[in-house]
Amino acid sequence: MIPVRGYENRRVAVLGLGRSGLAVLHALAAGGALPLAWDDSAEARARAEAAGYAMADLARDRDWQDVALLVTSPGIPHLYPAPHPAIAQALRRGVPVDNDIGLFFRSWGSADWDRFDQPPKVVAVTGSNGKSTTTALIHHVLKAAGRPTQMAGNIGRGVLDLDPPADGEVVVLELSSYQTELARALTPDIAVFTNLSPDHLGRHGGMGGYFAAKARLFTLGGPDRAVIGVDETEGMFLAGALAEGPADDRVIRVSAGQKLEGPGWSVFARKGFLAEWRKGRQVASVDLRGISGLPGAHNHQNACCAWATCRSLGLAPREIEAAFHSFAGLPHRSQLVAERGGVRFVNDSKATNVDSAARALQAFPRIRWIAGGLGKEGGIAALAPHLGSVVKAYLIGHSARDFALQLGQTPHEICGTMEQAVARAAAEARPGEVVLLAPAAASFDQYPNFEKRGEDFAARVAALGD
Repeated sequence: MIPVRGYENRRVAVLGLGRSGLAVLHALAAGGALPLAWDDSAEARARAEAAGYAMADLARDRDWQDVALLVTSPGIPHLYPAPHPAIAQALRRGVPVDNDIGLFFRSWGSADWDRFDQPPKVVAVTGSNGKSTTTALIHHVLKAAGRPTQMAGNIGRGVLDLDPPADGEVVVLELSSYQTELARALTPDIAVFTNLSPDHLGRHGGMGGYFAAKARLFTLGGPDRAVIGVDETEGMFLAGALAEGPADDRVIRVSAGQKLEGPGWSVFARKGFLAEWRKGRQVASVDLRGISGLPGAHNHQNACCAWATCRSLGLAPREIEAAFHSFAGLPHRSQLVAERGGVRFVNDSKATNVDSAARALQAFPRIRWIAGGLGKEGGIAALAPHLGSVVKAYLIGHSARDFALQLGQTPHEICGTMEQAVARAAAEARPGEVVLLAPAAASFDQYPNFEKRGEDFAARVAALGD
């Protein structure tokens, strides 16, 4: 646990009592604060009360006396489309609003660091797609190289639930826009921006607000080094805003499809090969095509981001390359769940939007595509340029018929359920083809989350037998 510093004997209110909220309560108490807890769910309140924490209905005036800070969970709106009533109370009263990420960065350092030979470091990864894989890959490479490391944030543990840092340790955090938008302190040693595509726009008031939320990771505290994906205009803009000039190697530019020019530090992938350039010359190259845990151009971008980060931390190219080969990938993200009769079954249930589905569709040459669920605005019309590798689509869920109308000449079948889609795709698949779950839609029509949807896909595949 990381005790929260700076609030000894002061009342701190905590809104939202899920995984991160409970960790905040424990960390506040460990640091000497006087925490008050609230959640709109009676079940969540009961769990916190059972752990010994006092409740305060933060929508009522009387419970705000002497509150010094409100700490809110990431999923609770604080600006758009409208602030939660408790956050509105804090804003009216001038009470600062923070989250666990802000508290972590304020509390991470301590006097114990004076005895360390190498101060611990924090790597923070954000972006629209690939941030979970990039975070896990960096963590994996560090472990494989024998470096002490922990992983937390939007993946794994809550940040305040981390163990106290060790000498030379690297903490790798995945941070969503919900987390970066509100944190009052953001001071990573290395910050990573993978890419940007439309998502969560209602929460951020549009694309500009969404990008601004991501950019705070780089502009609020100023990392020592920034790894920036420049395949979109926003990434190029961010890299330009941070660099003092073309040769400023505090900014490492990353691309998944273009050769990057100039005298600075860059890492890019083209046709399956990763290349690192510094001061106008190539210093390393890796063939990514045979790395099973990193299929497709989107994963090659993740590999470039991880490579740049690990090189910044002093790892040698041979260490990083060896660790790439032992990376198994993440569940529900281009995850190979089975291979039968020359047909591969790949679970990319995390592809909940059009952009992430497009990346999955570009990763394989001949695809039996399982798609559908609770469709988002615009459906899958934007995927039209990426359907050339689709042999046939098998549509499930609430938006199956809407998706069918947008597929044009692409062969398709409305299956309704995962069970039927897997059975039909498996029956029709030929050796060399891939049965790919990349829904391009949310899961909430049939499943509580994308993980359960991916688990159902894997279970249906397993039930096929050999």
